[in-house]
Amino acid sequence: MDRKAEIINATLELASEYGLATVSMNQIAEKLGITKPALYKHFASREEIIKSMYSFLRGQAKQNLNVSEINYDMLSKDISLEKILTQMVESYRNLCTNSDMFRFYKIIISQRTVDTAAAEIMIMETKAMIDSTKKLFYALQVKHIADFYDADAAAVSFAMTVHSIIDFECDLMQLEKEAKEAGNVSDESMMQNFINEFCRIYECKA
Repeated sequence: MDRKAEIINATLELASEYGLATVSMNQIAEKLGITKPALYKHFASREEIIKSMYSFLRGQAKQNLNVSEINYDMLSKDISLEKILTQMVESYRNLCTNSDMFRFYKIIISQRTVDTAAAEIMIMETKAMIDSTKKLFYALQVKHIADFYDADAAAVSFAMTVHSIIDFECDLMQLEKEAKEAGNVSDESMMQNFINEFCRIYECKA
């Protein structure tokens, strides 16, 4: 493991234990057993480490899960809209719930109202998801697999709803025991029901 990866993992461990807001460059250097000037050779600030952590963990999760970019040339009317969207959502869900990414997201979500770097990461993630959904929806429109009156608006609606449902699922994962005791068990069909209804509205009928 290279030094930057070691720094990122050390910061993640500290943030998991003490909270992101309390993590300092001094703490990170001390945990790694290096001097603070040595730490600054790799990262200019705590905020830079946090932003790099997002890119590093996301890339690592995609590699571990063998997540690849959508090949738009492979899209055809022989593949249903429901199947395409389900595969897209499952890929994104697996990425978000990958152990290190899930731990990172928990930290970021809890700190986004008080930490600028955390808020910026949430914005980056949301924008990235919306942009990738827009690209997919443009391709679906061109391939006559879906028929959107406004592909951009449909992409925002789809991406934000998927994001909200995954957030809800993750919250229930965290509170699984309490949720079951309260009778608030996760509805595993929620996401699929949403996808099915979305397809009913937008799938090309011809």
